[in-house]
Amino acid sequence: MSKSSAFAAVDLGASSGRVILGRISKDSIHYEEIHRFENGPIARGDGLYWDIETLKNNVMEGLSKLSASDVVSIGVDSWAVDYGLLDAGGALIGGPRHYRDERNHRGVDKVKSQIDASELYGEVGLQFLPFNTVYQLAVDQSEQSHLLANSDKALMIPDLFNYWLCGARLTERTNASTSGLLNPNTKNWNLELIEKLGLPKHLLADVVSEGTYIGSVTQEVHEKTGLASDTKIVTVGSHDTASAFVAVPSTKPNSLFVSSGTWSLLGVELDEPILTEQARNSNFTNEGGVDGRIRFLKNVSGLWLLQESIRQWKAEGKLHDIPLLIEQAKLLPPRTIVDVNDARFVAPGDMPSRIQEIAREGGHWVPESEAEIVRVIFDSLAAKYVSVINELENITHKKIERIHIVGGGSQNNLLNQLIADRTNLEVFAGPVEATAIGNLVIQARAAGVLEGNLEQLRALIAKNFEVKKFTPKPTGVK
Repeated sequence: MSKSSAFAAVDLGASSGRVILGRISKDSIHYEEIHRFENGPIARGDGLYWDIETLKNNVMEGLSKLSASDVVSIGVDSWAVDYGLLDAGGALIGGPRHYRDERNHRGVDKVKSQIDASELYGEVGLQFLPFNTVYQLAVDQSEQSHLLANSDKALMIPDLFNYWLCGARLTERTNASTSGLLNPNTKNWNLELIEKLGLPKHLLADVVSEGTYIGSVTQEVHEKTGLASDTKIVTVGSHDTASAFVAVPSTKPNSLFVSSGTWSLLGVELDEPILTEQARNSNFTNEGGVDGRIRFLKNVSGLWLLQESIRQWKAEGKLHDIPLLIEQAKLLPPRTIVDVNDARFVAPGDMPSRIQEIAREGGHWVPESEAEIVRVIFDSLAAKYVSVINELENITHKKIERIHIVGGGSQNNLLNQLIADRTNLEVFAGPVEATAIGNLVIQARAAGVLEGNLEQLRALIAKNFEVKKFTPKPTGVK
């Protein structure tokens, strides 16, 4: 077996973060979780924020556990759209807002008063979500212009951590593509749009592609973590879904890629963006993928509904055995479908009551028990997958033949089987840590340990990780 090299993936999710050590050779990929920590919104007097200092401390703690591992490089990925403001001296101003903060709706109104939705889609090709960066910057400019005036750069979350690690103020392309400010054809900032919206251009850092060496760890990081002073910082597909898509072990065309977690992101890879009115009306997005690919996909509110329901039940003193709850849901018949993308599901809160309210409004059977609510969530997600696939096929004129699900949600056997049954397609689930694996292999390719295009990387991943297959059941079979 060929000699392996060590790489570190810092993978920051909306509900948890992790530092993962990968050892990669030309024919093998191994990883282990070094440090895991919780993440989530914190409420302040004026809205929701990320606890960014705690995140930073946890990342440094995780990296310090790698000091004896001879790490070649570090790559950071995270959720999309949010950003931190740095002043000229490098200090963080205010702190990054959480994308579920209610103020974003005021930003939407501001942008809509300046540009028609159809024109905006033609300029950036981005699915409408009320928390896209463009709306967050618009409300900042409208209500806190002094913050922007005193800022040197607005760095998205992975770029902010890269800055803390090596001092580079740059923006990686795949995450920049989620901002609503990037031209999907040129793959650079849409300066004419930014000027039209009256947003400060000086805040936007230069855009770089994944696989770019941007510096080595600072002296401060070297001393704090014990990492070698020549440990490199390399950009990866810094939007976590871009990294997850790298690790989809698909070796056949016409596959639906699904990154399943707090959000479900369903889509295909294209060479060019689709900027048609049909795509806009169906609310599909053109986001940057690794190697210049376009991730043409739709965001679906995924296991967020389950996560928030569990949080609510725990707050009420109902501590459940979650696997048992899912087993109970498995025994129940499908009875009610709700729209998982209903705007009422966006903010944190009492999700079970919201599900009951929406079911009642629609004249449907209303779930009462915890298992019944879980079953409604899963049936509704599976039904949404069917709807998205139909839209995707109509827009792209491609027939979806199989589904690949990666990420934490790929472990949910009941949901996977329901998706197979409703879509009448085979579902292939895994790997679970797809985002970290995608992060690691792009670092390994940048270091020359791996070679080849995405298809060759995926073939290697398919050989190294187990994938579970779910076959559609005949009607009436449980």
